[in-house]
Amino acid sequence: MHTSFYQQLVEIDGALFEGFLVLFFALLLARLAPLPREMQPLIWFGHLAKQLAAKVNRPERSPSQQATAGFLAMLLLLFPFWAIITFLLELAAFPWFFEFLVLYLCLTDAGFSQVADEIAKALKRGDNVSAKKLLQPWVVRDTDSLSEIGLAKATIEKLATAPIYGTASTIFFFAIAGAPLVLAVRMLKQLELSWPPIQPKYQHFCSTVNGVSIILLAIPAWLWSLSLAIQGGPKAFAKLFRAPKNHHAIRGYVLSVNLVASILRIELGGPQKFAGVRINVDKFRYGQQPNSDAIAPAIKLTTRACAIWFSFIILLPVLWASLRWLHSM
Repeated sequence: MHTSFYQQLVEIDGALFEGFLVLFFALLLARLAPLPREMQPLIWFGHLAKQLAAKVNRPERSPSQQATAGFLAMLLLLFPFWAIITFLLELAAFPWFFEFLVLYLCLTDAGFSQVADEIAKALKRGDNVSAKKLLQPWVVRDTDSLSEIGLAKATIEKLATAPIYGTASTIFFFAIAGAPLVLAVRMLKQLELSWPPIQPKYQHFCSTVNGVSIILLAIPAWLWSLSLAIQGGPKAFAKLFRAPKNHHAIRGYVLSVNLVASILRIELGGPQKFAGVRINVDKFRYGQQPNSDAIAPAIKLTTRACAIWFSFIILLPVLWASLRWLHSM
């Protein structure tokens, strides 16, 4: 009986368990030992996207021309790199290693909680300059003029939203179609981060990227919000089904930011600056404006939510193996 059970695990379910192991260790390593920001390939990809946009994006042209230019730029940047990497994955002698590498590199923002802790320490020392330098590489908004409250808000909002296209998106799309789909979605998201649609000069240029990204990440975003709501009780659960309206360019993040503000009883949102241009964003008011002391509870909240996703990765193969064992009896 035991021989039959182990044979079934290896011969029938071997690929399944290999996938779980690859995903688990990629998530774990990205969380505990993230690659330095300046060494991340997706960041280089983002710089390339900005350089291309500087050449082809013309805000003085009509919205349709800008949208067409953005669509063509998306294809030019996305398809060649994705096709080459996917082709190499198919040819690799040890595909599990390269899948692990792709997943790890797609989880570029998984280590932000460590940076958020450093920002909180800098703010407590009154060192706003260091806090701004720490935060700037991780956000697309201007940080030069932010006060302690503004820095705390931006840090907490990043903690609340980064796992949508990080942990949640990686697990969700890897389960559907493996590492190639994870890579495609993450590259698309990097284009959106490089061409923020909330910034006026990218409003039309990034419309296609933004629209596709919102559609693809809708389910991961809701599932991530669910993992936050679990910690907030019945009132938080109720908010899962009635997200507040806000600026159209951030509607993919509204639910998670609103939940974090509600659970921590603080205020998030508010006007933001992009390249010196002030953009009005509605506030989520559930309490006082946050300061450095509010960052630690936000780290704990999002870390526990990530732990729920990690638990799912561990529990599912254990349950599957248990069912296989019962079937072999």
